[in-house]
Amino acid sequence: MYQWPLINDNISETDKEVMIDFIKQPNVRFTNGKKVREFEKAWSDWLGVEHTTYVNSGASGNYIMMSIVKEFKGVGEVIVPPIGWVSDIASVVNLGMTPVFVDVDLSNFSITLDNIKEAITDKTKAIVLVHAMGFNAISDELVRLAKEKDIILIEDCCESHGVTHGGQKVGTFGDLSNFSFYFGHHITTIEGGVVCTNNPEYHEYIRLFRSHGMTRETSPEFQERYKNKYPRLNPLFTFAVAGYNLRNMELNAVLGLEQLKRLDNNIERRVGNLRTWLKSLDETAYYTAYEQEGNSNFALPLVLANQDDNLFERVCALLEECGVEYRIGTAGGGNQARQPYLIEGRYSYKINGLLETADHIHDYGLYVGNHTDLTEEQIKKLCKALNGVASV
Repeated sequence: MYQWPLINDNISETDKEVMIDFIKQPNVRFTNGKKVREFEKAWSDWLGVEHTTYVNSGASGNYIMMSIVKEFKGVGEVIVPPIGWVSDIASVVNLGMTPVFVDVDLSNFSITLDNIKEAITDKTKAIVLVHAMGFNAISDELVRLAKEKDIILIEDCCESHGVTHGGQKVGTFGDLSNFSFYFGHHITTIEGGVVCTNNPEYHEYIRLFRSHGMTRETSPEFQERYKNKYPRLNPLFTFAVAGYNLRNMELNAVLGLEQLKRLDNNIERRVGNLRTWLKSLDETAYYTAYEQEGNSNFALPLVLANQDDNLFERVCALLEECGVEYRIGTAGGGNQARQPYLIEGRYSYKINGLLETADHIHDYGLYVGNHTDLTEEQIKKLCKALNGVASV
């Protein structure tokens, strides 16, 4: 049992009581229904987006978004980050497209505008921008570039609920975005995620891909298109695309609605924890110059300022000794371009330029949990110990 786990028990007794009350209702429906739609509306209102579709994981959201890229743009190249989650890349290769890796900036773990520009070709169909570790990655210039080039801009916000750029929440700038409600994230629905957009046509296709490609999941107007075009098909079982079954359940939505009530407070606590963490670390030993403006930190980053294998081993040993749970690399395990599913030759991929910063994070970076039960005293005490092992 860790004294400082990655995440505290973020399902409260009140959450459990609300779920029990829901279960006890007579003739209750558990599959995708009224509560799912209620949660979708609540999330849209909180985020500030027109359309939200609740799915069974943030990773499922990656597959839906990439399916939309393929549906609207065809097969081609997708610019992706080496620092992110496997589904950011797996969704690309499994749909027959080619990921093009570009390097990240250490200040926010995200791919840079200059690197993106250098990787764009006439084959580029989309850009996957991951707001990694709860740092903002978006810029006005990137939004303009994607529009000018007619490239779909995807925001992966799975670790970044409530991150802002210019006072506006991320997940509202790109053409598509996804969020995760996995147990370790800002709020949880046990398993779950959403796909968001302001584009009404994309929204129709998100709902299609979520549920087998069935037109009955879409608006009456969209359904009418297919009724007129295919009059001899049963409108309840008309499949417009080769979709998936990525729906979520009513009980998960009930939990999400309850958790959403304290999301803003959770974000505020995490932001404060990061501030204390970075102020307390020795900046000569550990990188601390992160872009904190608008952050909603997922975890507390601990990346060595320099390449030092011996120090990295001492840091890991100290964390074990102190009962602090940690993960090497980032939430995705570091540089995805070094993972077996790619380097063993199963899929086609490209690397544009060098991935030096991603490799540094992979080899000399880790993170510890950032949850709402942490105290300022705890954080400062661990930082003091970390600074001590760095001065040996």
